[in-house]
Amino acid sequence: MPLSVKHSRRTPVRLALPWLMGTVPLLLGLFILHWQAERELHARAWQTAEQALAQFNLMLDNVAASTELLLPLAGQPCDGVKLALREQVTRRPFVRSTNVAYKHHLYCNSLFGDYSETINPADYVDGKLRLMHGNPITPDQALLVYRQSMGEQTAMASLDGFHLANALRMIGQGEDLVLQVGPVWLSADGAVHDTPVPAYAVAATSRVSGRYPFSVHTGFAEGEPWRLMMAHYPALFGLLLFFGILTGGVCHWILMRPRSPHQELQRALEANEFIPFFQPVVRGEQSHWAGAEVLMRWQHPREGLVRPDLFIPLAEDSGLIVPMTRALMQQTAAQLAPHADAFEDGFRIGINICASHCQDLNLYDDCRAFLAAFAPGRVTLMLELTERELILPTDTTLLLFEKLHELGVLIAIDDFGTGHSSLAYLRQFNVDYLKIDQSFVATIGVDTLSGHLLDTIIELSAKLDLGIVAEGVETTEQKDYLLQRGVDFLQGYLFGKPLPLNEFIALLANQPDKTTNTLHPVAN
Repeated sequence: MPLSVKHSRRTPVRLALPWLMGTVPLLLGLFILHWQAERELHARAWQTAEQALAQFNLMLDNVAASTELLLPLAGQPCDGVKLALREQVTRRPFVRSTNVAYKHHLYCNSLFGDYSETINPADYVDGKLRLMHGNPITPDQALLVYRQSMGEQTAMASLDGFHLANALRMIGQGEDLVLQVGPVWLSADGAVHDTPVPAYAVAATSRVSGRYPFSVHTGFAEGEPWRLMMAHYPALFGLLLFFGILTGGVCHWILMRPRSPHQELQRALEANEFIPFFQPVVRGEQSHWAGAEVLMRWQHPREGLVRPDLFIPLAEDSGLIVPMTRALMQQTAAQLAPHADAFEDGFRIGINICASHCQDLNLYDDCRAFLAAFAPGRVTLMLELTERELILPTDTTLLLFEKLHELGVLIAIDDFGTGHSSLAYLRQFNVDYLKIDQSFVATIGVDTLSGHLLDTIIELSAKLDLGIVAEGVETTEQKDYLLQRGVDFLQGYLFGKPLPLNEFIALLANQPDKTTNTLHPVAN
């Protein structure tokens, strides 16, 4: 492993540290790690509840707008209003059905037209909202009904429980998340319960909507801090165990190890050992190359080609990822520019960035320099936001993204649905593309539930007018499935593995001619 470097043994100050080994540092370290894990879980739960609250408010805003338009029609003959009822169902993405009632008598329904049913306003929380197990049409499918009245006129619209449960699953990844309306609550499996809301042992968090009578609840089970410590801090946890049993020399080696990766990465950066590999991105049935994602590889002088998962996280933690990416962009531009005549206009070049890149405006200068190496319109640069670290919507970040869009640079969320806060990114940032994570693609034809999640992501991108790229396509079945659902841009070993420049250019030259292959920015 190239990140392990021998150091001088002559460090007298470190020789006294073995005396600190024992019970006290071990217990103190465990206490600190447990405290940190609890803080992280509380922050995660609060963020999840905030996102869920915002999403459900958005859904109900859509439903409420429908009832507001229909309310003046209540009391008019059904033949005259049923077309308007059905129009709301068609036009509103979250509305499943609409109804009008007069004097607490429901007489017209968007599905059946003439209908007769008595309505009890007491069944609705604050007279507005009711979470139901189902109705005579779909008895086993959850339904959220919004009611709006004015005098003797009443308009109602229902929201399909599938959308609610899907939001609970996507937002509450890794933790339990429920929606409560009055005495009943909805779980992520789509079931409605009339039992007390689950009591969470760790980071129990509740948020109440200020606009509608509902609340969301989330939290973790007993022992979750320890599970988080074992999953996220294995090196530190192991280090604490070593403190209790190892000798002074081993302690010295462990204390020196955290600094050695940074020094080795710095040396490799100065020696230009980080090189670009190119994985093709294809478009359409013909699988014609529409661009490439630039992937960083470490060509170590002794160890050979080092996998990115062994050094990218260390580069992000140390802050070296920014100059490493800058050097990668410079190499990419210098290597690709002489071959730009082989590209069709709009040939997309994708480069990964993380939270560190979004802290200042230097990235704008790097992108401008990159595009200047090519003739105008020859390439389209896409920056792919990785989510190993949370990207905060600061003023600097928002200004940076605005300037990048003015430059013609596209923004994509990489591995959508698996990172810190994908849905929040859609709301906070001006995003052009979503990249479906390969874990979703791998479930095509295998896992029905994950297939529904994949379809939901594709539908979400269409509703938000976002482009979409699927990663990890390895079989013809996966390709056909995605193309049938309008996913034009595909990437994976079915079309080509990451390649060094010479192999990439050689294969690109053998691609069949196409009349057009341009990737246009998506309007937001």
